[in-house]
Amino acid sequence: MEPLAEGAVTEDVTALRRFNRYFTRRIGVLDDRYLGQDRPLGEARLLFEIAESGSGVSLRDLRGRLGLDAGYLSRMVKALEAQGMVRLGVHPDDSRLRTVEPTPAGRAEVAEQNRRADVLVSGLLQGLGPDQRRRLTDAMATAQRLLRLAAVTVTPVDARTTPDARACLDAYAADLDARFPEGFDPSDLVGPEEVSGDAGAFFVAYEEGRPVGCGALRRTAPGVGEIKHVWVHPGARRLGLARRLLDALEDEAAARGLTVVRLDTHAVLTEARAMYEASGYTEIPAYSDHVYAGHWFEKRLG
Repeated sequence: MEPLAEGAVTEDVTALRRFNRYFTRRIGVLDDRYLGQDRPLGEARLLFEIAESGSGVSLRDLRGRLGLDAGYLSRMVKALEAQGMVRLGVHPDDSRLRTVEPTPAGRAEVAEQNRRADVLVSGLLQGLGPDQRRRLTDAMATAQRLLRLAAVTVTPVDARTTPDARACLDAYAADLDARFPEGFDPSDLVGPEEVSGDAGAFFVAYEEGRPVGCGALRRTAPGVGEIKHVWVHPGARRLGLARRLLDALEDEAAARGLTVVRLDTHAVLTEARAMYEASGYTEIPAYSDHVYAGHWFEKRLG
């Protein structure tokens, strides 16, 4: 038997499993005719995702989005195709990728699925007053945010050879160029060799296989490291991911024997300053003449 994941507490695991059992029973996913339609939940959800994707989505994207085994996904798609719900095709830009799109019959079934789901949920909420519904909605939003954060992986990569590292840095530079009054010159980004091997480290955050954040660490002096380029994709913000990245970089610094980490930030990035202060960083005098820096911070590692 596998042990509990690191950081998991037995009471937390029990509470989440109890909620899952209750919720799945209340919304009818145990029935092989989900919402009274002639298909189980797995097929119904796949058809919904295909319809939501518009004119065509690759099987690879669906596999990553839903976390499905390739063989299982293929069998479900073929079943839907045989029922006239979807059409298979080839990606216009990459003939190696197979795509799937809903037929008119598939779209009609998804519309009916949505109607029935609305009726079901409306019935679940009927016994609650307005304030109770609002509290439930807020609690579910919090649960979704935390579960999304829990599902994100923060992974060290080789910045010299990993395309996702460059993609994240390019997006980071574009964000800063839009926010800084003076713009941002991409030549200010750290070079891959500065954050690789003994010199430093580069981390990429992944959600459902997609890079959604990054951060870098470089050694600047004996026992001292500098954290650079902590960035989160707009679609993954307000999850707490920047703090996760910062924690990973601090852990990496400690593992490398560094006792102090420093960083700087632009004056307009007020949310970044607030996060650093909340994370135990202390503002210090300027330790560099970095052109985009308006505030400098330091944290001593335990």
